Amino acid sequence: MSLEKDIMVQMKEAMKAKDSVALEALRAIKSGIILAKTETGTKEELSSDEEIKLLQKLVKQRKDSATIYTEQGREDLAEPELAQVAVIEKFLPAQLSEEEIEAVVSKIIADGGFSGMASMGQVMGMASKELAGKADGKTISTIVKNKLA
Repeated sequence: MSLEKDIMVQMKEAMKAKDSVALEALRAIKSGIILAKTETGTKEELSSDEEIKLLQKLVKQRKDSATIYTEQGREDLAEPELAQVAVIEKFLPAQLSEEEIEAVVSKIIADGGFSGMASMGQVMGMASKELAGKADGKTISTIVKNKLA
């Protein structure tokens, strides 16, 4: 089932259950899908890679917002953002642990013979491509910096 159809089914269930947090998150996903379709000018379905990128973007936005709210002492605003993250993450593939990401990054560095911070861009490009949808960029970046430092 495509992501869009799955979202519609979940939205109906959230409406019936009167789950406003889930409904808000699902509507954000649906809105993102519609915007992505209109950007390209086609009415075709999004590819699974595009869907994953869209979902990751939505998760990142909410996590960033929650961090800002927490820094400002507004836990009342941070909690709904984190609750929406949990709803959106259900549609993402399982995320790798830091140890698994570290193993992939170490392999890339060893295979390419990379060393030093000068090769960070090359390693990040390869790691991001290989770990697309399985890990967020911030975690990958932190691990690559630690390995190359």
